[in-house]
Amino acid sequence: MNKIFFGLLAALLPYTGLFAQVPPKDSLQIQRLDEVVVSDSRFELNRENSGKTVVKITAEELGRSQGKSIAEIINTKSGIEIAGSRGREGSVLGVFARGGRGRQVLVVIDGIRVSDPSSSSSEYDLRLLSLANIESIEIIKGAASTLYGTNAATAVINITTRIPSNKKVTLNIQTVRGSNQTAEDQNYNLSKANNDVLLGGTLGRFSYQAAFTNRYSKGLSALITTNNEEDIFSTFATDINLGYRFTDRFQITVTGNQTKLKTDYDESFGMIDAPYRFKSGQKRSSLSSSFGYATGSLNLNLAYSEFESENISAFPGSFKGVNYVMDLYHKYHFNDTFYSIIGLNFIKDQIQLAATNDFTIIDPYTNMVYISNFGLNLNAGLRLNNHSEYGSHFVYNLNPSFTYKTKKGYLKVLSSYATSYITPSLTQLFGNFGANPNLKPETDRTIEAGLEYASTGLRLSTIYFSRQEKDFVIYDNLTGVYGNASDTIDAHGIELELYWKPNSKIQITSNYTFTKRNDNAAIRLPKHKVNAELGYLISEKTYLSFNYALMGTRLDTDFGTFENIELSPFSLVGLYLSQEVLPNKIKIFFAMDNVLNEKYVEIIGFTARGRNVRAGLNFTL
Repeated sequence: MNKIFFGLLAALLPYTGLFAQVPPKDSLQIQRLDEVVVSDSRFELNRENSGKTVVKITAEELGRSQGKSIAEIINTKSGIEIAGSRGREGSVLGVFARGGRGRQVLVVIDGIRVSDPSSSSSEYDLRLLSLANIESIEIIKGAASTLYGTNAATAVINITTRIPSNKKVTLNIQTVRGSNQTAEDQNYNLSKANNDVLLGGTLGRFSYQAAFTNRYSKGLSALITTNNEEDIFSTFATDINLGYRFTDRFQITVTGNQTKLKTDYDESFGMIDAPYRFKSGQKRSSLSSSFGYATGSLNLNLAYSEFESENISAFPGSFKGVNYVMDLYHKYHFNDTFYSIIGLNFIKDQIQLAATNDFTIIDPYTNMVYISNFGLNLNAGLRLNNHSEYGSHFVYNLNPSFTYKTKKGYLKVLSSYATSYITPSLTQLFGNFGANPNLKPETDRTIEAGLEYASTGLRLSTIYFSRQEKDFVIYDNLTGVYGNASDTIDAHGIELELYWKPNSKIQITSNYTFTKRNDNAAIRLPKHKVNAELGYLISEKTYLSFNYALMGTRLDTDFGTFENIELSPFSLVGLYLSQEVLPNKIKIFFAMDNVLNEKYVEIIGFTARGRNVRAGLNFTL
């Protein structure tokens, strides 16, 4: 109870936060009043004119996260819990947003949706992502199916990769070394390594970039066992970006990615050590083109993705999925008042099992934004989902807001009503384990209402959300078959966010999330969750920050007894220190996670990390 109380204080009082630091001349501009957001409309609009809840993770924040995974960074934001991100790197991740499940969260990379048709619920594996090649992340919370299609029911994680430098040649090298240990075994062996190389530039109208990443960790067992053996995790990734600007209005970009992942794991039924291994690989390629004119642009995105994975265990299996995406859309704006987008989205998912199975989705959609000169803003959209297995279904959103401008900022009132529609995955319909071709699609409804106040150096927001799920697809452990939940699932909650920069050296942010579901299957979802951070710019070259995280009580299933058990709350404290050795050229850093070495249970039976340290070097030429 005391942890909950002090955690709420941390969220609501200015004792913790963050401050951008590289380079110093840009650090004061983070989260300004005129911060631009894109995800909720696909137009660059000032935050005060956005009626949706959008969280932006900037390049500066990512630059302070060397050695962390994408899941760890996203897990610090309100409304989201990523189970497994505090354990051994390589653990299976459970992505929950606003009380929902992973398949209700859509991942978008450079405007193109990504998903793995061969996985049980067509989710995208965040373990495949490399931090080194990411410029920024926007998280739009709530239903966003009108703009992004199926699966965008609780959140969209919109990732923008780094663009080539304007210089002829730019080289960036980053290396990180750190410990990987539990609270009980503080050996401080250097068991974790990240190496990243980024080479790119611009030659006239041609731009190029190549990124190479390797992540490796050992030292921890997936399960808590007496043997304490090591389960190794590694990834190797290559990203290529080639662009050509034919004219000032017409450009084409071609990208390619190949990632290979290997992770050891143990037998979770019986909780015993086992020499199991999961191998996964992805190949992604895309083509993006844009033709702009004075008041709009015509855009085309094409993508092909191939996923192959293999389980080496007592229940071995190989899986292969292919995904095709085409998104053609026209953007138009008139006098900074009306913004419209009309498009056509095509998706084809395919899996190869005993036979090849596939389905296609063809969605025409439209969305409009109106920004008045008297404070009223309106975001509204409509999409017709045409599925080869399930026919046609409409989804829509209505998002009015009103902004009252003050001398130093604004007060915004926002609301939203949106629907979404998720069809079963190919594995759920035709897979080898529990497939059910008679599954119904899931339908979702989300209502939001909130306030946001912003002034010089301060932003405070609160949002209430209410979600409803019907025909959610579940796996019945008794029958071993997928089915639709018979009950309507309701989830509601409150999100609070604070940003405060009292002076040029200190910056404070914190967030608090309250979430409640009406069903007993809501495992690993904390009722209360707090994240907070305090950053201090000691000098133009030295930056220090402290972070705090609180996880409230939540249920988890003991797979030895198949009973749900309430887990105790826990709190973690971390610190980060960086020093520029040579401005804009060389930076070194040191970080410590779980400073107090707290012992806690994130997932029953699985290893959780104790106090760990890491240090690194970033070199730019």
